[in-house]
Amino acid sequence: MIAFPQSDLRWAIHSAAALLSFSAAGSPPQRLRRLCISASAGDGRTTPKPSVCTADELHYVPLPNNEWNLALWRYLPSSQRSRRNHPLLLLSGVGTNAIGYDLAPGSSFARHMSGQGFDTWILEVRGAGLSAKNSLKDPRQGTTDSNGLTVTHEANNASINGNTVQSDDLQILTNLAGKFEGISEEQLSSTDEGLRDAAQVSSITSQLRDFCNRLGEIINESQQPITQFTGLQNRFSITLGDFWKQLHLIGKYNWDFDHYLEEDVPIAMDYIRNQSKPKDGKLLAIGHSMGGILLYAMLSQDGYRGKNTELASVITLGSSLDYTTSRSSMKMLIPFVDPAKAVNLPVVPVRALLAAIYPLASYPPYLLSWLNPQISAQNMMHPELFERLVLKNFCTIPAKLLSQLSTAFGKGGLRNRSGTFFYKDHLHKTNVPVLALAGDKDLICPPEAVYETVKLIPENLATYKVFGEPRGPHYAHYDLVGGRMAYYQVYPRIIEFLSRHDIC
Repeated sequence: MIAFPQSDLRWAIHSAAALLSFSAAGSPPQRLRRLCISASAGDGRTTPKPSVCTADELHYVPLPNNEWNLALWRYLPSSQRSRRNHPLLLLSGVGTNAIGYDLAPGSSFARHMSGQGFDTWILEVRGAGLSAKNSLKDPRQGTTDSNGLTVTHEANNASINGNTVQSDDLQILTNLAGKFEGISEEQLSSTDEGLRDAAQVSSITSQLRDFCNRLGEIINESQQPITQFTGLQNRFSITLGDFWKQLHLIGKYNWDFDHYLEEDVPIAMDYIRNQSKPKDGKLLAIGHSMGGILLYAMLSQDGYRGKNTELASVITLGSSLDYTTSRSSMKMLIPFVDPAKAVNLPVVPVRALLAAIYPLASYPPYLLSWLNPQISAQNMMHPELFERLVLKNFCTIPAKLLSQLSTAFGKGGLRNRSGTFFYKDHLHKTNVPVLALAGDKDLICPPEAVYETVKLIPENLATYKVFGEPRGPHYAHYDLVGGRMAYYQVYPRIIEFLSRHDIC
């Protein structure tokens, strides 16, 4: 039995929010698979695919005049089915990567769709998953994620940026406590990339401390005072080198929703079109959460500009442009945005924060039990899959992105970065068939929020469906993609809709 006083818990949350964390719970990480080949969009080079990518191919698409290479996970259509006419693009939610669509061999929405004959692609926008900055690195040297952290794995140890870390997580946590407090601003400013100015480093580190303290206050306001907790089975690791990498990139997390809309998604669609070559040049698209919001915004922009759409049909899962009429728990993001603005901190380290607080939500005495229903309804996901989703699917989020998304809770709904264009105002001009799906227990995007947007689409083009029954099963935010009943109830509805509109 392990007891943690409240002061230690605050320190853990503080440290995890300031440091990017990775989970070493359970068995040692899998070795990298080195024989899988992925395609690079830049100069035609190929590079081995890291084991974290379970797709058939991993493609990189460089953003013009930008340091980011977007990752595209590709699932080739099954040879057992007739190939569909249009490729299928999957867009993920805010601060998430491709893993949510491909959680495990027996729980993979992407793999299921490729098995139905769809050439299926998952886009990881800048800052998410395997999207990488600057030149592509050889995954045989380790897995490089969008936070700049390179991790190589051996049987019982993890090598982080060249430093071997034992798998005893609590010992790591204890050892690094003193090291973190001992980091000097002079040491950080002496690094050869990223932050070079000592005054800037001092400002950033001060902002991190201030921001993490504010995060702790937000968490404390949502629960009873904590005296201790026991049964910590899923422990998290924190590394000093990881923190350094985060500091190197922190000033570069400088984008918002409109960057995704106007740059990332269009360049990815062009690339997919060139690879799959649909006869009419169109794609099918499915967006979960923010992914669906992006698709709605795209339809609105096309309608406003009178542009011929490049989408044959669209499906949104738990998405809306306007949350003002609902009791969405997404309002929890707003307190995160305000502290970030107050200290001018560019990012919100959601991945690290979730890794820190997950044990409090999933193990006795369940002090943060409110967290789990935000993601999945009771008994809808196997515990191991749920843990993988929470610990592996989330990323660091730019404060600018959250700030723009928070306008969806204001009058008129989501706006562009200048506040002059309301995306839902021109949705009625679309000519694209839309299937909008909602979960009956979705606390983040309740059915009334989904309907608030879909009702704006021409009636002959819009289909609205709520999944969940009074006596169960129920569907929370992620269950539409990976819940245990989605395979039987949601997937057939999606396939039927896409098939109906898969005509060139």
